[in-house]
Amino acid sequence: MTAITRRRFAACSAGLIWAAGLPRMAVSAAAPTVSLSDGTAVPAMGQGSARLGQGRRALADEEQAMSTGLSLGMTLIDTAEIYGDGRAEQLIGRVIEGRRDSVFLVSKVWPSHATPAGIRSACSASLARLETDHLDLYLLHWPDRVKDLADVVDTFEQLRAGGQIRRWGVSNFGVADLDRLFHIPAGDRCATNQVPYSLADRKAEREILPWCAQHRMPIMAYSPLGGEGAHVLQNPAVRRIAASRGASAAAVALAWAMRSGTVITIPESGSVAHVRENAAALTLNLERDELRQLDEAFPA
Repeated sequence: MTAITRRRFAACSAGLIWAAGLPRMAVSAAAPTVSLSDGTAVPAMGQGSARLGQGRRALADEEQAMSTGLSLGMTLIDTAEIYGDGRAEQLIGRVIEGRRDSVFLVSKVWPSHATPAGIRSACSASLARLETDHLDLYLLHWPDRVKDLADVVDTFEQLRAGGQIRRWGVSNFGVADLDRLFHIPAGDRCATNQVPYSLADRKAEREILPWCAQHRMPIMAYSPLGGEGAHVLQNPAVRRIAASRGASAAAVALAWAMRSGTVITIPESGSVAHVRENAAALTLNLERDELRQLDEAFPA
Protein backbone atom coordinates (compact mmCIF):
# COMPACT_ATOMS: atom_id res chain seq x y z
CA MET A 1 0.00 0.00 0.00
CA THR A 2 1.45 3.39 -0.94
CA ALA A 3 1.84 6.26 1.51
CA ILE A 4 -0.83 8.33 -0.23
CA THR A 5 -3.31 5.45 -0.07
CA ARG A 6 -2.67 5.00 3.66
CA ARG A 7 -3.29 8.65 4.32
CA ARG A 8 -6.50 8.73 2.29
CA PHE A 9 -7.62 5.63 4.17
CA ALA A 10 -6.84 7.36 7.47
CA ALA A 11 -8.88 10.38 6.44
CA CYS A 12 -11.83 8.18 5.39
CA SER A 13 -11.56 6.19 8.62
CA ALA A 14 -11.61 9.41 10.60
CA GLY A 15 -14.81 10.42 8.86
CA LEU A 16 -16.46 7.09 9.73
CA ILE A 17 -15.28 7.39 13.33
CA TRP A 18 -16.72 10.88 13.64
CA ALA A 19 -19.97 9.83 11.99
CA ALA A 20 -20.28 7.06 14.58
CA GLY A 21 -20.32 9.68 17.31
CA LEU A 22 -16.86 8.97 18.73
CA PRO A 23 -14.64 11.86 19.91
CA ARG A 24 -13.76 14.27 17.13
CA MET A 25 -10.73 16.55 17.25
CA ALA A 26 -10.33 19.64 15.09
CA VAL A 27 -8.19 18.48 12.17
CA SER A 28 -7.88 20.10 8.77
CA ALA A 29 -9.71 18.06 6.14
CA ALA A 30 -6.49 17.79 4.13
CA ALA A 31 -4.26 16.85 7.06
CA PRO A 32 -3.34 13.19 7.65
CA THR A 33 -4.52 11.72 10.93
CA VAL A 34 -3.63 8.83 13.21
CA SER A 35 -6.28 6.88 15.10
CA LEU A 36 -5.84 6.22 18.80
CA SER A 37 -7.06 2.96 20.29
CA ASP A 38 -10.35 4.55 21.39
CA GLY A 39 -11.09 5.64 17.82
CA THR A 40 -10.14 9.29 18.24
CA ALA A 41 -8.47 10.72 15.12
CA VAL A 42 -5.65 13.11 15.96
CA PRO A 43 -3.28 15.05 13.67
CA ALA A 44 -0.37 13.00 12.39
CA MET A 45 1.79 16.03 13.11
CA GLY A 46 1.54 18.30 16.10
CA GLN A 47 3.85 20.67 17.92
CA GLY A 48 6.37 20.09 20.70
CA SER A 49 7.41 22.58 23.37
CA ALA A 50 10.39 21.21 25.32
CA ARG A 51 12.52 24.35 24.89
CA LEU A 52 9.84 27.01 24.60
CA GLY A 53 9.36 29.76 27.15
CA GLN A 54 13.01 29.59 28.23
CA GLY A 55 14.51 32.68 26.63
CA ARG A 56 15.84 31.11 23.44
CA ARG A 57 13.62 33.47 21.45
CA ALA A 58 11.24 36.29 22.27
CA LEU A 59 8.07 34.93 23.86
CA ALA A 60 5.93 36.80 21.33
CA ASP A 61 7.77 35.05 18.48
CA GLU A 62 7.32 31.62 20.03
CA GLU A 63 3.65 32.25 20.68
CA GLN A 64 3.12 33.45 17.12
CA ALA A 65 4.90 30.36 15.78
CA MET A 66 2.67 27.99 17.75
CA SER A 67 -0.44 29.94 16.79
CA THR A 68 0.59 29.69 13.14
CA GLY A 69 1.00 25.94 13.53
CA LEU A 70 -2.53 25.66 14.88
CA SER A 71 -3.84 27.57 11.88
CA LEU A 72 -1.99 25.20 9.55
CA GLY A 73 -3.57 22.07 11.05
CA MET A 74 -0.93 21.15 13.64
CA THR A 75 -3.55 21.17 16.39
CA LEU A 76 -1.97 18.59 18.69
CA ILE A 77 0.31 20.28 21.24
CA ASP A 78 2.67 18.33 23.48
CA THR A 79 4.16 19.72 26.68
CA ALA A 80 5.17 18.66 30.20
CA GLU A 81 5.34 20.07 33.70
CA ILE A 82 9.15 19.84 33.55
CA TYR A 83 9.55 21.97 30.41
CA GLY A 84 10.95 25.25 31.66
CA ASP A 85 9.54 24.44 35.11
CA GLY A 86 6.05 25.02 33.75
CA ARG A 87 6.81 28.03 31.57
CA ALA A 88 6.09 26.07 28.38
CA GLU A 89 2.64 25.20 29.73
CA GLN A 90 2.00 28.85 30.58
CA LEU A 91 2.98 29.90 27.05
CA ILE A 92 0.66 27.29 25.57
CA GLY A 93 -2.15 28.44 27.84
CA ARG A 94 -1.88 31.91 26.33
CA VAL A 95 -1.76 30.59 22.76
CA ILE A 96 -4.83 28.37 23.05
CA GLU A 97 -7.00 30.94 24.83
CA GLY A 98 -10.29 31.12 22.95
CA ARG A 99 -9.48 28.08 20.79
CA ARG A 100 -9.17 25.27 23.36
CA ASP A 101 -11.87 23.18 21.71
CA SER A 102 -9.81 22.92 18.52
CA VAL A 103 -6.67 21.68 20.29
CA PHE A 104 -5.66 18.16 21.33
CA LEU A 105 -3.62 18.96 24.44
CA VAL A 106 -0.97 16.61 25.83
CA SER A 107 1.09 17.00 29.00
CA LYS A 108 3.29 14.75 31.11
CA VAL A 109 3.96 14.04 34.78
CA TRP A 110 7.56 13.69 35.96
CA PRO A 111 8.43 10.29 37.53
CA SER A 112 9.35 11.82 40.89
CA HIS A 113 5.68 12.86 41.14
CA ALA A 114 4.36 9.42 40.13
CA THR A 115 2.48 8.60 43.32
CA PRO A 116 -1.31 8.91 43.67
CA ALA A 117 -1.09 12.22 45.53
CA GLY A 118 1.81 13.45 43.40
CA ILE A 119 0.05 12.76 40.11
CA ARG A 120 -3.15 14.46 41.21
CA SER A 121 -1.22 17.52 42.39
CA ALA A 122 0.92 17.66 39.25
CA CYS A 123 -2.12 17.34 37.00
CA SER A 124 -3.93 20.15 38.83
CA ALA A 125 -0.87 22.39 38.51
CA SER A 126 -0.56 21.66 34.78
CA LEU A 127 -4.24 22.42 34.23
CA ALA A 128 -3.84 25.72 36.07
CA ARG A 129 -0.82 26.76 34.00
CA LEU A 130 -2.54 25.73 30.77
CA GLU A 131 -5.74 27.51 31.87
CA THR A 132 -7.95 24.58 30.97
CA ASP A 133 -10.18 22.14 32.83
CA HIS A 134 -8.93 18.98 31.13
CA LEU A 135 -6.09 17.35 29.21
CA ASP A 136 -6.85 15.28 26.14
CA LEU A 137 -3.89 13.03 26.95
CA TYR A 138 -1.72 12.73 30.07
CA LEU A 139 1.55 10.80 29.94
CA LEU A 140 3.96 9.33 32.46
CA HIS A 141 7.19 11.00 31.32
CA TRP A 142 9.61 8.15 32.14
CA PRO A 143 9.29 4.71 33.76
CA ASP A 144 12.50 5.22 35.75
CA ARG A 145 12.21 5.40 39.54
CA VAL A 146 8.47 4.67 39.43
CA LYS A 147 7.92 2.36 42.38
CA ASP A 148 4.39 1.17 41.65
CA LEU A 149 3.12 1.31 38.08
CA ALA A 150 -0.23 -0.09 39.19
CA ASP A 151 -0.76 2.99 41.37
CA VAL A 152 0.02 5.19 38.36
CA VAL A 153 -2.54 3.41 36.20
CA ASP A 154 -5.16 3.51 38.94
CA THR A 155 -4.62 7.25 39.50
CA PHE A 156 -4.75 7.95 35.77
CA GLU A 157 -8.02 6.04 35.59
CA GLN A 158 -9.41 8.06 38.50
CA LEU A 159 -8.44 11.31 36.75
CA ARG A 160 -10.08 10.04 33.57
CA ALA A 161 -13.27 9.16 35.43
CA GLY A 162 -13.24 12.59 37.06
CA GLY A 163 -12.86 14.38 33.73
CA GLN A 164 -9.48 15.99 34.38
CA ILE A 165 -7.97 13.88 31.60
CA ARG A 166 -9.64 12.21 28.62
CA ARG A 167 -7.06 9.44 28.19
CA TRP A 168 -3.55 8.55 29.33
CA GLY A 169 -0.35 7.06 28.00
CA VAL A 170 3.37 6.69 28.61
CA SER A 171 6.65 8.06 27.35
CA ASN A 172 10.10 6.47 26.92
CA PHE A 173 8.83 2.96 27.67
CA GLY A 174 10.77 0.00 26.30
CA VAL A 175 9.12 -3.30 25.41
CA ALA A 176 9.77 -4.78 28.87
CA ASP A 177 8.12 -1.72 30.44
CA LEU A 178 5.14 -2.01 28.08
CA ASP A 179 4.75 -5.71 28.85
CA ARG A 180 4.72 -4.91 32.56
CA LEU A 181 2.16 -2.17 31.98
CA PHE A 182 -0.19 -4.38 29.99
CA HIS A 183 -0.21 -7.01 32.74
CA ILE A 184 -1.66 -4.45 35.17
CA PRO A 185 -5.47 -4.14 35.35
CA ALA A 186 -6.55 -1.38 32.90
CA GLY A 187 -2.95 -1.06 31.69
CA ASP A 188 -4.10 -1.88 28.18
CA ARG A 189 -5.97 1.44 28.09
CA CYS A 190 -2.66 3.14 27.35
CA ALA A 191 -3.22 5.42 24.34
CA THR A 192 0.35 5.89 23.10
CA ASN A 193 4.03 5.57 23.86
CA GLN A 194 6.06 8.73 23.21
CA VAL A 195 9.61 7.86 22.12
CA PRO A 196 12.42 9.35 20.03
CA TYR A 197 12.07 8.44 16.36
CA SER A 198 13.66 9.99 13.29
CA LEU A 199 15.86 9.19 10.33
CA ALA A 200 18.81 9.66 12.66
CA ASP A 201 17.35 7.45 15.40
CA ARG A 202 15.50 4.37 14.17
CA LYS A 203 15.98 2.18 17.25
CA ALA A 204 12.22 2.12 17.84
CA GLU A 205 11.85 0.01 14.68
CA ARG A 206 13.61 -2.95 16.31
CA GLU A 207 11.08 -3.76 19.02
CA ILE A 208 8.90 -0.84 20.10
CA LEU A 209 7.15 -0.15 16.78
CA PRO A 210 6.32 -3.85 16.14
CA TRP A 211 5.06 -4.25 19.71
CA CYS A 212 2.88 -1.16 19.46
CA ALA A 213 1.56 -2.22 16.05
CA GLN A 214 0.62 -5.62 17.47
CA HIS A 215 -1.32 -3.88 20.24
CA ARG A 216 -2.86 -1.31 17.85
CA MET A 217 -1.22 1.56 19.68
CA PRO A 218 0.41 4.42 17.74
CA ILE A 219 3.65 5.95 18.89
CA MET A 220 4.25 9.66 19.34
CA ALA A 221 7.66 10.57 17.91
CA TYR A 222 9.62 13.27 19.65
CA SER A 223 12.78 14.77 18.10
CA PRO A 224 11.49 13.70 14.65
CA LEU A 225 14.17 15.88 13.01
CA GLY A 226 16.93 14.10 14.91
CA GLY A 227 17.34 16.34 17.93
CA GLU A 228 20.33 18.42 18.94
CA GLY A 229 23.48 17.70 16.97
CA ALA A 230 21.78 15.57 14.33
CA HIS A 231 22.75 16.18 10.71
CA VAL A 232 19.50 14.98 9.14
CA LEU A 233 18.74 18.31 7.49
CA GLN A 234 22.22 18.53 5.96
CA ASN A 235 22.20 14.99 4.59
CA PRO A 236 22.71 14.97 0.79
CA ALA A 237 19.88 12.49 0.15
CA VAL A 238 17.41 14.51 2.23
CA ARG A 239 18.44 17.75 0.56
CA ARG A 240 18.28 16.22 -2.91
CA ILE A 241 14.74 14.95 -2.38
CA ALA A 242 13.72 18.27 -0.84
CA ALA A 243 15.07 20.20 -3.82
CA SER A 244 13.29 17.94 -6.30
CA ARG A 245 10.00 18.41 -4.44
CA GLY A 246 10.35 22.14 -3.82
CA ALA A 247 10.12 21.46 -0.09
CA SER A 248 12.37 21.91 2.91
CA ALA A 249 14.64 19.20 4.26
CA ALA A 250 12.55 19.29 7.45
CA ALA A 251 9.37 18.52 5.50
CA VAL A 252 11.05 15.49 3.92
CA ALA A 253 12.26 14.16 7.27
CA LEU A 254 8.84 14.63 8.84
CA ALA A 255 7.01 13.05 5.91
CA TRP A 256 9.32 10.05 6.29
CA ALA A 257 8.49 9.72 10.00
CA MET A 258 4.74 9.83 9.25
CA ARG A 259 4.89 7.43 6.30
CA SER A 260 3.26 4.44 8.05
CA GLY A 261 0.10 6.21 9.21
CA THR A 262 0.74 5.00 12.79
CA VAL A 263 3.23 7.64 13.98
CA ILE A 264 2.35 11.04 15.44
CA THR A 265 5.22 13.52 15.10
CA ILE A 266 5.71 16.51 17.39
CA PRO A 267 8.44 18.78 15.96
CA GLU A 268 9.22 21.87 17.98
CA SER A 269 9.79 25.32 16.56
CA GLY A 270 9.72 28.82 17.94
CA SER A 271 9.91 30.31 14.45
CA VAL A 272 6.99 31.04 12.14
CA ALA A 273 9.17 30.28 9.10
CA HIS A 274 10.19 26.88 10.48
CA VAL A 275 6.60 26.04 11.41
CA ARG A 276 5.54 26.72 7.83
CA GLU A 277 8.36 24.47 6.56
CA ASN A 278 7.26 21.70 8.92
CA ALA A 279 3.60 22.03 7.93
CA ALA A 280 4.48 21.31 4.30
CA ALA A 281 5.06 17.69 5.37
CA LEU A 282 1.30 17.28 5.84
CA THR A 283 0.81 17.14 2.07
CA LEU A 284 4.13 15.55 1.09
CA ASN A 285 3.82 11.87 0.17
CA LEU A 286 7.21 10.29 -0.49
CA GLU A 287 7.56 7.92 -3.42
CA ARG A 288 8.99 4.41 -3.12
CA ASP A 289 12.30 5.38 -4.70
CA GLU A 290 12.63 8.34 -2.36
CA LEU A 291 12.03 6.08 0.63
CA ARG A 292 14.68 3.72 -0.72
CA GLN A 293 17.19 6.59 -0.97
CA LEU A 294 16.49 7.56 2.63
CA ASP A 295 16.87 3.97 3.78
CA GLU A 296 20.28 3.84 2.11
CA ALA A 297 21.32 7.14 3.69
CA PHE A 298 19.98 6.16 7.14
CA PRO A 299 20.05 2.34 7.46
CA ALA A 300 17.43 0.87 9.77
